[in-house]
Amino acid sequence: MIRPDDSASGRTPLLEVRDLHTHFPVRRGLLKKTVGYVKAVDGVSFDVFPGETLGLVGESGCGKTTVGRTLLRLIPATSGQVTFGGVDLFALSAGEMKTYRRKMQIIFQDPYGSLNPRMTIGRIIGEPIQVHGLARGSELNDRVASLLKRVGLDPDYARRYPHEFSGGQRQRIGIARALALEPKFIVCDEPVSALDVSIQSQVLNLLDDLQDEFGLSFLFIAHNLAVVEHFCDRIAVMYLGRIVELAGREQLYRNPLHPYTQALLSAVPEPNPVRKRQRIMLTGDVPSPISYLDEKYGQTTIQAAQTTTATTEEGVECIDRAALLDRPPLIEVPDDPGHFVSAQP
Repeated sequence: MIRPDDSASGRTPLLEVRDLHTHFPVRRGLLKKTVGYVKAVDGVSFDVFPGETLGLVGESGCGKTTVGRTLLRLIPATSGQVTFGGVDLFALSAGEMKTYRRKMQIIFQDPYGSLNPRMTIGRIIGEPIQVHGLARGSELNDRVASLLKRVGLDPDYARRYPHEFSGGQRQRIGIARALALEPKFIVCDEPVSALDVSIQSQVLNLLDDLQDEFGLSFLFIAHNLAVVEHFCDRIAVMYLGRIVELAGREQLYRNPLHPYTQALLSAVPEPNPVRKRQRIMLTGDVPSPISYLDEKYGQTTIQAAQTTTATTEEGVECIDRAALLDRPPLIEVPDDPGHFVSAQP
């Protein structure tokens, strides 16, 4: 398991996640009987330190977004513990959690779907400020104008509606809303995946500047490994609800150890047309996160396959996805401190 002091500096984590599970029941029949569970998150542990950006990567459906929303209690957790600044968030009442929502915010993936089309930009950004009683009247308008200016938008845009903006501008509005309460930790749920490449760099540079200015900590959820390499300090690789490798940015890209990580990195486009990268492909169907109950024994049935690899005529190495179902707990690599991989001891 990941130690609380897995950072080389020995700093105290701002956010600690231990053995987090988020399962959704599968119901069938006239009586809607529970016949199984979708194990979206199935035992995740990691830390986020003050001023750090932790990247959470993996293909679609691996549970990245569910992790981020469960941390903020937007989705109820099945089990596990999330500690923020030494406080167990899952033990707080709804009223007590409201105070901590000022310190923890989220930037959603869809810059348009996350904005109310019937509200002006000024009302969207100012609403959380009003809800928490931080400002009213002219003071509220001044704070909204200041936030818009900080994310590179004209303060006069406060009177406009979301449909009047481009995708990049909408994402900046979402960032301004996340900053409205002066949080310490922000979940960035694929904040640039829906944007053009030129706009992606602008938004990433903005987030980087805001992190330096306000001392923010980010959980950066993405599937673009090229973006993660340049933006994150440490990277956690998720596969089918669990983290299979966690390491510093340079450690992971220099020496990926888990077959799934190796396959993801081999798919990153190579900018140098002369240099060839060894391609590793995952074959077979993507495993389902649904586990059906064994009614006779009241347990779930887990099937794992042996690691099977093959090489095609073109020299491409293939790994059967079924071979990755066995995901042991993370252990630290003996000769590489801070590098954790899901492997047998």
